[in-house]
Amino acid sequence: MAGTSSNVHFHDIPDVVLATIFSLVADTRTRNAMSLVCLKWHLLERSTRKYLTLRGNVRDLFLLPTCFRAVTDLDLSLLSPWGHPLLDSSPNSFLLAQLLRQAFPSVVSLIVYIRNPSTLHLLAPQWPDLRHIKLIRWHQRLPTLPLGTEFSTLFEHCRMLSSLDVSHFHCWTEDLPPAIEAYPTLAASLSQLNILKHSSAEGFKSHELLAITASCPNLRELLATCIFDHRFVGFVGDQTLLALASNCPGLSLLHLVDATSLSNVRSDLNDDGYTSEDASINHAILGDVFAGLPLLEVLVLDVCHNVRDAWPALELLNSRCPKLKSIKLGQFHGICRDRDSRPDGIALCQGLESLSIKNSADLTDTSLEAISLGCPRLSKFEVLGCKKITAKGIWKLTHVLRNTLVDVKISFCKNLNSVSSLKAMEPIRDRIERLHIDCVWDSVDNSENQTGSSSSTEETRLKKKSKSHDVGNDNSFSSRTWSKLHHLSLRIAVGELLTPLSTAGLDDCPSLEEIEIKIEGDCRDQRRPCMDTLGLRFLAGYPSLSRMLLDCSGVIGYALTAPPGYADLSLWERFFLNGIDNLNLNELDYWPAQDMDMNQRSLFLPAAALLAQCGSLRKLFIHGTANEHFMMFLLRIPTLRDVQLREDYYPAPENDTSTEMRVESCRRFEDALNSINRHIPD
Repeated sequence: MAGTSSNVHFHDIPDVVLATIFSLVADTRTRNAMSLVCLKWHLLERSTRKYLTLRGNVRDLFLLPTCFRAVTDLDLSLLSPWGHPLLDSSPNSFLLAQLLRQAFPSVVSLIVYIRNPSTLHLLAPQWPDLRHIKLIRWHQRLPTLPLGTEFSTLFEHCRMLSSLDVSHFHCWTEDLPPAIEAYPTLAASLSQLNILKHSSAEGFKSHELLAITASCPNLRELLATCIFDHRFVGFVGDQTLLALASNCPGLSLLHLVDATSLSNVRSDLNDDGYTSEDASINHAILGDVFAGLPLLEVLVLDVCHNVRDAWPALELLNSRCPKLKSIKLGQFHGICRDRDSRPDGIALCQGLESLSIKNSADLTDTSLEAISLGCPRLSKFEVLGCKKITAKGIWKLTHVLRNTLVDVKISFCKNLNSVSSLKAMEPIRDRIERLHIDCVWDSVDNSENQTGSSSSTEETRLKKKSKSHDVGNDNSFSSRTWSKLHHLSLRIAVGELLTPLSTAGLDDCPSLEEIEIKIEGDCRDQRRPCMDTLGLRFLAGYPSLSRMLLDCSGVIGYALTAPPGYADLSLWERFFLNGIDNLNLNELDYWPAQDMDMNQRSLFLPAAALLAQCGSLRKLFIHGTANEHFMMFLLRIPTLRDVQLREDYYPAPENDTSTEMRVESCRRFEDALNSINRHIPD
């Protein structure tokens, strides 16, 4: 401000300009800090807030904020007690619904947990101008409820809906088609429909999918779980896809996945990569489907059954769908001809920015080179379950795309362990921002030698080639610093350790802010852990790490007494969480391991004690249940401000006879957490 008059003040900025500045700030904590500066800033911040996630307990009506009248996007799904009927805890449910309407009169987008139909009956009339709604329910649908009742209630009162998301809402596939057909005007106005079934293993049958799309001809985005197995009645084949394209020709996003693809079941690493059955999808008809969707920008087809010789249809995508930016294919074989490195098949899609290839049995290093040469704009690349590719092919791809590629995922590929995957990232090590690898440590020394020699050979060859193509400065290859990596995702088998990561090449990540660790495996087949810790304390070497997602939901074990010589889940939790107190985390999402026989995912005593030692935690979300006594341990964390137990898995327990997750237990814990006697530093 040098050279300006000393009388000029920040408040002299016109209110319209200042309001625009405030509206551009997205971070919630930053906005809250701005609102504390002065009364004018407080009013401006509240009047420009558009997004709000409401927390707290629904019984505390006196705490309902009334200053966010400009909020258009409201999330009510995380109110406490989580998963309980939203309005049933109030003595006057209708009054509470009206208070919500008066506090947030401008809402056009709503997210809400619907435990029973009464919630929709009370809330839907309050916001008749809703444009988008997302329904959430992990508890089972009431079996006595007539088909389509909940959707009919919603459609009756919210006639202006253009977007509906039920991807995390447990219902029957038979519920939606009759409700949509009963409201043709509303169905015709829908432009976005998400009917992926994360909350169950069911998929929509072909006649249900066609009934929905026939009623919604103006859809621009469709995401759905289907049945592609031709052995089942109502399977989706090429004729269904052709009819779907005819029903909704304006689609820009088409996302169809088989119901089995949403499970954690993985194929055998030693098989040939082909399934026992082929999908009823012909590549010639598939080409006609693409021709019927000229506005397509995002395509996801994960069919879980063989689609062979797909390259002729995929070659048509470049001409038939010129706006295509993102593709994800599952169980598609022959996506490239694989004759040489010249682009063909999917590699002719020159405008692609994101490509994910899953379980392609004949994908080779030659195919990867063709893709890198034919798709020069790729910024995101994922390869999962492809058993013929090697580190040499990945290294070639990252070298050619090192000016654009910033997001890479390599998972469950037979010839790629952790060391070889990381070495293949060498050309983009100083540029990559997001990375996923599997923690596979077998034959590490051997893979180091093989990858090192092959990478060196390819680097020498491609250095000469790059001089004429101006693909970048090869001096960056010598850097061992992952300077821009801010998100790291790891998959690790139960019983394995994280400590080899440093020797594998991930020791210097100065910008890493978030790490996601998914642990999978059956503890019932293993003896007690051979070490005392998974190795979380190693992550203390990442100075910027502040958020962690530790997902042990794929771990199966004994919740109660284990057989002699084996460990129950409490000991395995000690193994997973030991050393977490060494990390300077602000936010932690934790999914406990499960006992499938008892449908139990609980926080045990060792886990509660170890989490209580995380002295910097501000937010803690436990995706399971916990005993009230164990939850009280968490009050020892001086900075803890936001805690919640969420049973967001299917089927969520209906009733618990212990002290876990009871309404009164949650109330007592929240009262203690928010007590005026707790001093929170910030």
